[in-house]
Amino acid sequence: MNVDLAIVLVLLVASVVMFAIGKPRMDVVAVLMIVALPLTGILSITETLAGFADPNVVLIAALFVVGEGLSRTGVTYRLGDWLAHTAGTSATRLIILLMLSVALLGAVMSSTGVVAIFIPVAMSIATRTGMSPRQLMMPLSFAGLISGMLTLIATTPNLIVDAELTRSGHGGFGFFSITPIGLVVLALGIGYMLFARRMLGEGGAESRVRRTFESLLADYRVDARTQRYRIESRSPLAGTALADIDLGGWRARVLMMERTRLLRRTVRTTADDAQVRRGDVLFVDAEIPAGDLERLRLTRLDPAEGFFDAYSRQLGLAEILIGPDSIAAGKSLRELRFHATYDVVILGVRHAGRTIEADYVTTRLAVGDTLLASGAWDAFERLRASRRGFIVLDLPAEVDEVAPAANQAPFAIGAVLVMVVLMVTGVVPNVIAALIACLLLGAFRCIDMPSAYRAIHWPTILLIVGMLPFAAALEKTGGVDLVVDGLLGLLGDAGPHVLLGGIFAVTAVIGLFVSNTATAVLMAPIAIGTAVQLGVSPYPFAMIVALAASSAFMTPVSSPVNTLVVEPGRYRFGDFVKVGAPFTAVVMVVSVLLVPLLLPL
Repeated sequence: MNVDLAIVLVLLVASVVMFAIGKPRMDVVAVLMIVALPLTGILSITETLAGFADPNVVLIAALFVVGEGLSRTGVTYRLGDWLAHTAGTSATRLIILLMLSVALLGAVMSSTGVVAIFIPVAMSIATRTGMSPRQLMMPLSFAGLISGMLTLIATTPNLIVDAELTRSGHGGFGFFSITPIGLVVLALGIGYMLFARRMLGEGGAESRVRRTFESLLADYRVDARTQRYRIESRSPLAGTALADIDLGGWRARVLMMERTRLLRRTVRTTADDAQVRRGDVLFVDAEIPAGDLERLRLTRLDPAEGFFDAYSRQLGLAEILIGPDSIAAGKSLRELRFHATYDVVILGVRHAGRTIEADYVTTRLAVGDTLLASGAWDAFERLRASRRGFIVLDLPAEVDEVAPAANQAPFAIGAVLVMVVLMVTGVVPNVIAALIACLLLGAFRCIDMPSAYRAIHWPTILLIVGMLPFAAALEKTGGVDLVVDGLLGLLGDAGPHVLLGGIFAVTAVIGLFVSNTATAVLMAPIAIGTAVQLGVSPYPFAMIVALAASSAFMTPVSSPVNTLVVEPGRYRFGDFVKVGAPFTAVVMVVSVLLVPLLLPL
């Protein structure tokens, strides 16, 4: 091992460790590597930044815009409505249609986005049918992952593997090269989930009935800490705007106010600019000390049972899931100021299936956390339409509220069809086909420029650009040859089929700790190099890496798709291991058997 290779491996191990612990963010790690590699002298600035000029990076950015166009025109939501109507009350039919819909839609847009769209749909269906969300959320995530095996553009690792084939002097994959294997895996996945969903259990009686105000408040333990206080005469709080009331810091926050005038009761939240008057009743999320009660001239009242039910026409409750692109990830409720920005008040937080009771206002939120919010019903509709990474769970919504360009849906479908036809026929390069689709979406007002820029997931783009130079650095310093020689020395005598299985297993295991995008960047040159040294076709080996990178079924952190469904399904880490590990083994066996048949060695 030479010094240059040792330096590259140290940087590679450092990046993998940072990916695994989640600090700093993956895109920041990628930028660190972009800075570090040229400083070592191993790669030039041009070689390090070559990813920004890679056609596949531009293609990935364009596909984010195409997916946003489908969302803004309501195509995805209408598909969800059709699913709910067609499935009826049959659990078997529901799972089959749900997985088919998610997988097929995910073949042409981001699987994470598709799953985020279908979570409220599945929750709503579970409510109406009495089926446990636990038995729907995991089939949903599995279908999202399998969608990456259906077309070349379905997931970023496919495009990375395809780019590596081209870079190494071989032709790339066709648009549907992966599809036959993906369809077999999808059929097996549907059959497997019809059986395996029983392993997940019912999740308790609560998950099988409609979520009521009472059950939501109990889940987040709001009743246990909420107190009622009446404003008495000469209170220094009288005349103060509801949002500006200070009861001694965050430990005693005003959640809402009840007002009685001429036998008519109304309720206001802190998002309202109403001023407090004598006789108003404040709902506070902590007990106020006796000394402060006297100073503020407040009288403690008995808790009001069924308060939210009584005001359900004025005041709504909903769970909000923190999505993978949410601006809330890594921030606290105090920093986000929900009441001022979104006109809703956060009553509680759940993290990893547990309710946070102490200091929940200052707790840093993470992807997959859920918030219990209170506010006017239309505030939740605005929150859903804000495109800020908040997923409102199990809340009825009109498609037009969420889809600002609903009337342009036929044009969006037409643009996607044009893109697919151009890619399949090869008339123009894939990246040009995707850019043509983007231009068509803009021309027909399916999407505007601000929405298009917001749709691009820049952390993913930076991650790809930052990790691509490692492939060149490993090849330049002999790292790829070293790993290939090790694989051949260990498994070479067993034959190509065993090597394919070994590469699948290594890729799947690495994918447990780092993103599948980074895994594909690392494993694609190794797989292709192994094939070259064996003197066989590189296509089966490259395809194995693509399939293994999409097989992130084993843990809730293997993919953002899995992370999204943890809280709605009330899953634990062991649920994914129990259901995902056997299916990963099934996919590996199917891949090793079918890939050489479709792409001969």
